[in-house]
Amino acid sequence: MVIQSEDRPALAFDEYGLLCDPDTWNESVAENIAAQLGIEKLTDSHWKVIHALRDHYARYGVAPPVITICRAEGKHWSWVHDLFDSCLNAWRVAGLPNPGEEAKSYMSDM
Repeated sequence: MVIQSEDRPALAFDEYGLLCDPDTWNESVAENIAAQLGIEKLTDSHWKVIHALRDHYARYGVAPPVITICRAEGKHWSWVHDLFDSCLNAWRVAGLPNPGEEAKSYMSDM
């Protein structure tokens, strides 16, 4: 999949719909990815998850256990899934690179 507009270069995605170059991500890109996934509007709750994912990835270079994000916000373990339909979709909207097969498998099941 490729998303392109006149004011920025095309964004490349891998076969799993994950952004190939996370440095091309911004909030507008997140909104476009979310729309492609059927998420009509990114709410404050969505942004909390997105920023938590990006912050954890920037700090540690790996996907965080999503339940950690839920607990930090005082939410049920299914909160991220309820917002994004899967944890992998949250990762996609956050514009982060392919986390690896094991992580993708776990993210798809949650």
